[in-house]
Amino acid sequence: MNITKENIDKLNAIIKIDITEKDYREKIDSILQGYRKKANIPGFRKGQVPMGMIKKQYSKSVMADEINKLLQDTLNKYLTDEKLDVLGNPLPKHQDNFSWDNTDFTFEFELGLAPKFEIDLKKKAITYYKITADKKTLEKQVINIQERYGKMKMIDAVIKTANITGIFVNEEKGIDKKATFKFEKIEGKKQQKELLGKKVGDVVTLKTKGLFTDNYFTQNILGISPDIQDLDIEITFTIGEITETELAALNQDLFDKIFGKDEVKSKKDMIAKLNEDAEKQFEKQADQQLLNDVTESLIENTKFDLPAVFLQKWMATTSENPITPEQAKEQYEQAEKGLRYQLIEGKISKDNNLQITFEELNNYTKTFIKGQMAQYGNENPSEEELNDIVNRVLSNKEEVKRLQDQLVSSKLLTFYKKNVKLKEKKITFSKFTKEIYK
Repeated sequence: MNITKENIDKLNAIIKIDITEKDYREKIDSILQGYRKKANIPGFRKGQVPMGMIKKQYSKSVMADEINKLLQDTLNKYLTDEKLDVLGNPLPKHQDNFSWDNTDFTFEFELGLAPKFEIDLKKKAITYYKITADKKTLEKQVINIQERYGKMKMIDAVIKTANITGIFVNEEKGIDKKATFKFEKIEGKKQQKELLGKKVGDVVTLKTKGLFTDNYFTQNILGISPDIQDLDIEITFTIGEITETELAALNQDLFDKIFGKDEVKSKKDMIAKLNEDAEKQFEKQADQQLLNDVTESLIENTKFDLPAVFLQKWMATTSENPITPEQAKEQYEQAEKGLRYQLIEGKISKDNNLQITFEELNNYTKTFIKGQMAQYGNENPSEEELNDIVNRVLSNKEEVKRLQDQLVSSKLLTFYKKNVKLKEKKITFSKFTKEIYK
């Protein structure tokens, strides 16, 4: 047997495998002898069927199976021994005059080769957001807590701090929905004016377009489909109940209920604690944004070519359903960005020894499970119980993939924070959301 590689260019190659009869004959004869021993054909004693009859019936199919196995083993070994970094899988080249009647064969496989490239982690500074809670947000959190622990009281008429319960009706659109909302959720001043001072039993006509502060809230309150955007109709609202929340006093009893005994002793302490908790949550969002921004920057600034034609052909060949070359090209274009980042991430992981070991995955899963159990009150599970759950989780391929992705992200985040050129930007959460989702 002989195997050679011909480089078409830096990203494409042809593997040629020459197989002669001596490479497979002994194996095939052994298999056919086994068939002969087991053959049960009328007119012949078991094990005494003429070999010519066995060969005529089975030789070609056995030859095809064994040569295909030999090809696959040879090709895999060659790729491993030569340390060839290929994309997709080798594709066999079609042979017009191929016949299993031959004894010697030549097979050719197309290869798509991974490109060589360098990564400059400091080429462009990436913004790392230090997100803080602004004073207005923290004050609103305090009010929300006071409302949650406060008392509800009935009032005579709608005021700006009222909670209003009533029925929205529009017969044409099939709307007949009882709902409760805060007056402050009403968006337009004209709509607010319609409601201010109204009493139980009063009926007001409102416009649905821009009625509440966001479209999702409008859909939920009116009981309409999420598919309906910016509904613009008149709707009647019959007031059934008007209440106001009497805010809970900011005293030690309330502080202890929320934060634990003597953890907080004043409103100032409360705001500091809320800010600390908020910034922990904000840090997770900042970290995720950093990962997103580094990913985009690396894709944009790391230039290399891909064997696009080969990959399109490979996608067409491996598709579950037959697809045209045009469809394969479209699929490739959709997948190209992700493929580029896979190659970049793979190089970063390999060059910096960031690959995940089974021990790391096992320990990460154990920590994750312990955290979940603690949330349900089991803070000290036995090692046997914990290992049993971890083993069950790691037997699920989807769960393993999800946990691996989390662990990879965690490792990359730590690496990026140390090695990427960062510029820190302090920003309030409200400004952060406007900047990111603008």
